[in-house]
Amino acid sequence: MIEATMQNLQQQMDKSIASFKEAMSKLRTGRANPGMVETLTVNYYGTPTLMSQIANISAPDARTLIVQPWDAGALDEIEKAIQKAELGITPQNDGKMIRLPMPPLTEDSRKEVVKQAGNLAEEARIAVRNIRRNGIDIFKKAQKDKELTEDDLKKAQEKVQKLTDDFTKKVDEILDQKSSDIMKV
Repeated sequence: MIEATMQNLQQQMDKSIASFKEAMSKLRTGRANPGMVETLTVNYYGTPTLMSQIANISAPDARTLIVQPWDAGALDEIEKAIQKAELGITPQNDGKMIRLPMPPLTEDSRKEVVKQAGNLAEEARIAVRNIRRNGIDIFKKAQKDKELTEDDLKKAQEKVQKLTDDFTKKVDEILDQKSSDIMKV
């Protein structure tokens, strides 16, 4: 029972970390990153569609993104979606594709992005701690229902805490890596 619950908790924490990584990939680092626009919603013939489903998004160099739709009729809607997203990027439509030149980040804007990354990291830590709390509650209920001894409860709580510490450390490592990428000129 303890192992099955621990496995479940680990899967939930893995999902939290994956969600955190995805959110971090959307932050602007001064480099062109397709993740910044892949999840933008485009009004494609009246249907809200993810940009990654209607266009090829590539980064030919560190300062440029290219969005090339499979259907040229979607160019205007893609351009509108990019402008509506307020990414701080001015799309350049040449009739076949949209170029997104990345303006260099100023020191202040870099600090602002690092601050956003810190907020995302804190949300991820909170999610991991909530999973820990739920796991401990499960073990306490099992002990109350006489399914676990008090010693087993203590061991289970220690395992949950160690798992939580490991995942919190992962969040911090991801944050440190992203922060150094953002601050790199």
